[in-house]
Amino acid sequence: MGVQGNADEILGTKDNNHYERVGLEATAEDIVLSNGDRRKQHQQGGGKSTDTKKYVMACALFASFNSVLMGYDVGVMSGAIIFIQKDLHISEFQEEILVGILSIISLLGSLAGGRTSDAIGRKWTVALATVVFQSGAAIMALAPSFEALMIGRLLAGIGIGFGVMIAPVYIAEIAPSVARGFLTSFPEIFTNLGILLGYISNYVFSGMSVHTGWRVMLGVGILPSVFMVAALFVIPESPRWLVMKNRIDEARTVLLKTNESEVEVEERLAEIQVAAKLANSEKNGAKDVWRELLNPSPAVRRMLITGCGIQCFQQITGIEATVYYSPTIFQEAGINGDAQLLAATVAVGFTKTMFILVAILLIDKVGRKPLLYVSTVGMTISLLCLSLTLTFMGDGQLGIGLAILSVCANVAFFSVGIGPICWVLSSEIYPLRLRAQASALGAVGSRVSSGAVTMSFFSVSRAITVGGTFFVFSMISALSVVFVRTCVPETKGKTLEEIEALFQNEGEWQRGEVELGDVERLVPKA
Repeated sequence: MGVQGNADEILGTKDNNHYERVGLEATAEDIVLSNGDRRKQHQQGGGKSTDTKKYVMACALFASFNSVLMGYDVGVMSGAIIFIQKDLHISEFQEEILVGILSIISLLGSLAGGRTSDAIGRKWTVALATVVFQSGAAIMALAPSFEALMIGRLLAGIGIGFGVMIAPVYIAEIAPSVARGFLTSFPEIFTNLGILLGYISNYVFSGMSVHTGWRVMLGVGILPSVFMVAALFVIPESPRWLVMKNRIDEARTVLLKTNESEVEVEERLAEIQVAAKLANSEKNGAKDVWRELLNPSPAVRRMLITGCGIQCFQQITGIEATVYYSPTIFQEAGINGDAQLLAATVAVGFTKTMFILVAILLIDKVGRKPLLYVSTVGMTISLLCLSLTLTFMGDGQLGIGLAILSVCANVAFFSVGIGPICWVLSSEIYPLRLRAQASALGAVGSRVSSGAVTMSFFSVSRAITVGGTFFVFSMISALSVVFVRTCVPETKGKTLEEIEALFQNEGEWQRGEVELGDVERLVPKA
């Protein structure tokens, strides 16, 4: 059965679900319209463009607040650990565990997040992530011992695991295709904002007593929960999740708020229903989803290589080691004094935040791959320069200046490319039936990679020096350039359903183009 037959079956009148019948010829044609044709139809629809953009923007902003919490934890812990070490007298090994365990334990949240978001919805999974993280943050701020601190850290990690996988999925499913890259970058923007706020918090509260300062630093991270409560009254459920649950009228209502014309709404709804029909026909439960992910078809295998690969490369190039241990890096370069170290980290956080803004302005104009090339090549050069500076420049002012410049350049190139684009790609390349679970799997790879890097940083640095460690990171970054070249297609401007078709054919996967015949492969033949 072709596209038209499936559309007939899906969109035919069904009184119990209040489906509206859409003309079959128009539906089959709409599913494969080019982006240029869509924009013309949107312009003809007219009338509510401004309100739609504001609404979609608000949804993306509120869904991204969890990322502020994650970023704040990363940023604030880099400075708070100095005071925790002095107050609780923890060893270097305990410091590694405290910093790195967040990434490892967050994989539990990411694994559970995929199934949870399919069961209770994307919106309420965002809320659950906030509650769990804030519980952990409160325990950490009040912790009287290292053991209590670890309990809070474990809870915070689970909350982060939920948050990092669900926010990009939610935004990708609610955003119009022409702005999906821009909007799906919001979680990374908010992560960077959180890191900067964490650095600033370190600097502002560094004058307090050792016992009190780090508790206040960690406790301030609870404040964003106020905004998350407000978000629950603003953001709707994902229309794609609603269609999967056969709540068609609700999905149409959401699409009417997030798209600029009724023509576009019916087009999107038709595409989603075809994808959901295929998802529901092939999926009898979570076990079937994991069976498909663990024994994938060639198309799904290509998706997993791209999604999980970019997630791992984002972390194994050492970005979180750079952020968490920036005071250690600057100490190695010759900066002394807690205030000076924390002031230098603020410069790093400011740079990281500013360049993520560059990325969101370019991601839907320039495309994903060009920014990824700039990012990975720039990071490779920056990491190599940092390695050479720490190894050969000594403790002089020139060495300090070059170290700060290299670290700032590294985080800048990260933020302009692989940082945000990693989450954009991993949320848009998977088919509807697999999206939540596959995104969770990619987030697990990210968290495991991050934890492995942060928990081994001190040990590896002792073995081969800090400069040698960053030389290894630079070589891994060079491999990421090759990965982008061979395994990442261009997805700019394509609908989620078109991207699914893109991966059906290996040749099209490499070129990044979708042909009419590819879309027919999205639905089963009779």
